[in-house]
Amino acid sequence: MPPESAESPGSPPSEEPPADLLAVLPRIIQFSAAVTKGRLAERATEAAGLSLDRPAMGVLLSLRTADGPLRIGEIADRMQVVGPHVTRQVQALEKRGLVRRVADPHDRRASLIEPTEAGAEGANRYVASLLAWFAEALTDWPPQDRDDLARLLARLVDDVTARLARFDEYGEG
Repeated sequence: MPPESAESPGSPPSEEPPADLLAVLPRIIQFSAAVTKGRLAERATEAAGLSLDRPAMGVLLSLRTADGPLRIGEIADRMQVVGPHVTRQVQALEKRGLVRRVADPHDRRASLIEPTEAGAEGANRYVASLLAWFAEALTDWPPQDRDDLARLLARLVDDVTARLARFDEYGEG
């Protein structure tokens, strides 16, 4: 049974939303639109010297931020997509020499995916490009504001991700 506080995004609210939250929603939408319209991901991909679409870059980033090689299902979980989608991306990245399959030391039937040297270097250039862009955008912010942004954004993402996982677990509606 779902928790009583877990309303789905499409369900009617039980009360008027708090004004502070109502004020944040347009800013989240504005930020998303600015990043998308500004083609930030595409520009970073170009700066990295890669001609990859967003899903393929997502696979490389998932591998870049992992502590080691990952199974297809682990990559899919990190990207919040289904396994077959990741399988297609991995196959395309393998053909380009950006990832490779390695044996899973815990299960000989399974394989893990890891970036090749070229894949890791491309992912590192992509991350460096994104970080440089955001560093420039925040250059006039005091260190405390930057720290607050990092802390609060991490908390927001964690809480939203956990709440969405509950929707998936208990079903929407």
